[in-house]
Amino acid sequence: MSTISTMPGLPASASMALDAARGTTRPSTGTPIGSHASTKTAAEKARAQAQDFEAMFLNTMMQSMFTGIGSEGPMGNSPSTGVWRSFMIDEYAKSFAKAGGVGLANQVYGTLLGQQEARSAAPTKTSIQ
Repeated sequence: MSTISTMPGLPASASMALDAARGTTRPSTGTPIGSHASTKTAAEKARAQAQDFEAMFLNTMMQSMFTGIGSEGPMGNSPSTGVWRSFMIDEYAKSFAKAGGVGLANQVYGTLLGQQEARSAAPTKTSIQ
């Protein structure tokens, strides 16, 4: 099932770009966004969330590490230095977390899986009326 809109007078590529801008399809293929996202298992989703959490933690740590640099450092001192430095720190944090980080993702991942198992093993409550 395709969500590509067909508007009179617009070529198919323009309709595909319009749908991509609306956020309903992928820009390169025109396939609906939700079609590939459901193929991940719960464990893969938990691993990705744990890695994202570790990247956020590392980002926070690195932000405080770079606060005292000021005009020194690889980017000098300009009005846009803070913006570019935050992008650089964000990419550093993602890269470190993907490479194994400081081990926080493994701990979070284990906790998430334990919670999922406990939730699936817990008996469901039924209301008595």
